[in-house]
Amino acid sequence: MNLSLTPQPSELTSFLSQTMMFQDLSAEQLAEIARIAIAQSYGKGDVIFHQGDEGIGFFVVKSGRIKVFKVSGDGKEQILHIFSRGDHFAEVPAFDGDCFPASAAAIEKSELLFFPRKSFLQLLENQPKLAINLLKSFARHLRLFSHLVDNLALREVPGRLANYLLSLSEQFNNAETVELDLSKGQLAAKLGTIPETLSRVFSKLSREGVIMVDGSKVTLCDRKRLTDLAAGNGDRAN
Repeated sequence: MNLSLTPQPSELTSFLSQTMMFQDLSAEQLAEIARIAIAQSYGKGDVIFHQGDEGIGFFVVKSGRIKVFKVSGDGKEQILHIFSRGDHFAEVPAFDGDCFPASAAAIEKSELLFFPRKSFLQLLENQPKLAINLLKSFARHLRLFSHLVDNLALREVPGRLANYLLSLSEQFNNAETVELDLSKGQLAAKLGTIPETLSRVFSKLSREGVIMVDGSKVTLCDRKRLTDLAAGNGDRAN
């Protein structure tokens, strides 16, 4: 991790105003928040914090992508969520004073803004609008984790992959061809499986004509079948 040059105040406040946590705040409030922000840069694969580290603050992603993950005793990684520009993470342990419950690392070169716990709590006492935004953000994160639990508990790997591909398509106006935004290893960790199993599922769906794979590009040939798989119908990994 490297400390970066702090962005110009106008650039920083403009960026902060577009994030969920800081939207609809006044220019004066945004300026106060910008003053305590510490710019940090990370290279691909750099660890931001480890599970169990002291929660001394939280982060907002200015550029790049960050994965928050856990590692089991046998070394299997489960990606809990991936955060990109404008997203914030690690705010709960920063506020309750407990340790980070998971680890975080940069998937690619990333620029973050770090907000120290003590300084931010002081601001929070004087900005009720910011507290309301935090509640909205916490609710959004709860929904994300609820979706993760449903995905892992109620779907087999083919259903998880189908759900992921359909979600990726929706992000680009229901495009028929999507480009994977993660490596196969990272995608396996996100879907709660291992790369070998994921490769078998890709191959099986390709043989059945459900998808067509060309490197990182995947064409959704049978959207109805993918929708059925995502719903848990005929969801078996062979």
